Amino acid sequence: MTPGRKTPSKSKAAAAPSLADVARLANVSISTASRIVNGELGRASAETVARVRRAIEEVRYHPNHIGRSLRRRESRIVAMLIANLDNPAMAAIMASTEAALRADGYVMFLCDTHDRADLQDEYLYAMRSQGVEGYVMVTSVPSPGLKEFVEDGVPMVFVSRRNPCGPGAFVGIDNVAAGADAADHFWFQGITELAVLYPEPNSSATQERVSGFCRRLETRGVPPERIIHAAAPGLFHMQVGYDAAQGLAARTRWPRGILCVSDQIAYGAYRFTQECKIPVPAACALVSIDGSPLNAWLAPWLTSVFVPYGDFGRQIVELLISIWGDDAPSDRILPHRIESSGGPGIPSRVQEPDGA
Repeated sequence: MTPGRKTPSKSKAAAAPSLADVARLANVSISTASRIVNGELGRASAETVARVRRAIEEVRYHPNHIGRSLRRRESRIVAMLIANLDNPAMAAIMASTEAALRADGYVMFLCDTHDRADLQDEYLYAMRSQGVEGYVMVTSVPSPGLKEFVEDGVPMVFVSRRNPCGPGAFVGIDNVAAGADAADHFWFQGITELAVLYPEPNSSATQERVSGFCRRLETRGVPPERIIHAAAPGLFHMQVGYDAAQGLAARTRWPRGILCVSDQIAYGAYRFTQECKIPVPAACALVSIDGSPLNAWLAPWLTSVFVPYGDFGRQIVELLISIWGDDAPSDRILPHRIESSGGPGIPSRVQEPDGA
């Protein structure tokens, strides 16, 4: 050791200057400081850039140069931000995407946003500092950080829900058609006393499913006022289904059929029907949208619109690669089908009977 030179203590090493220190001294946001540190100067004035650079020198901040590898596309890291890993559908998307990325030599960072805008932004900025190449946004919500990333042209693929901040590459099903197919399923069974259960606030995917369901029934001659809407708050969809079904009990009539916008909402609704001694499906048929493999084991009473979540991963990776290659990405809409847990499925587009 050099005479007279003290070795920094662990406490001092732990207190190394951070990006937040730079932002505070330069009187800018952390996101602005991060962009300038990583060489993204297009949105900042010359005065702001100079102020941030002076702050970097003053606090002796040493940036993580992973950002440089990001611009050269050398990090081979992709971040997935997902709303709720307790949901089997979300877990299936995660697993298929991780497998597809790994097969192509990429590593995936996984972040559970719990459907919260503030947590989503926190993860977006944290992942940018790790030099990720792109983002897979599964059921994202509107947020200031997401809007900033979209405007900056950051490589992103939106899954299940479309980009809430503008246009964006999308992987999912045609949710409007899925809702319409559920309506046809009821119609061809002669069931027109119907209800639809969903969480609140409802997402764009939920709105599309409900809209497709109601519009198709209206074209069949079922007036909108005949369809009961029941919503309940919460991220845990089984509780949402139970609470929404409980709300139906206060109505003047119990529906003959119920569309649940997810399998887990159907599970919750089913529990309530059993507590009320309502036979399912004899007295009330339940249809959901997801098609979890668990249905065959746990829900033989359930008919579901099957969504091929296991195929999402390859489509997501191919779409990311096209974005990295500066190609104009096109949406990847995967096919769905209606299937009963107790028997074989039927095609996703229900055929009209002769003379209909």
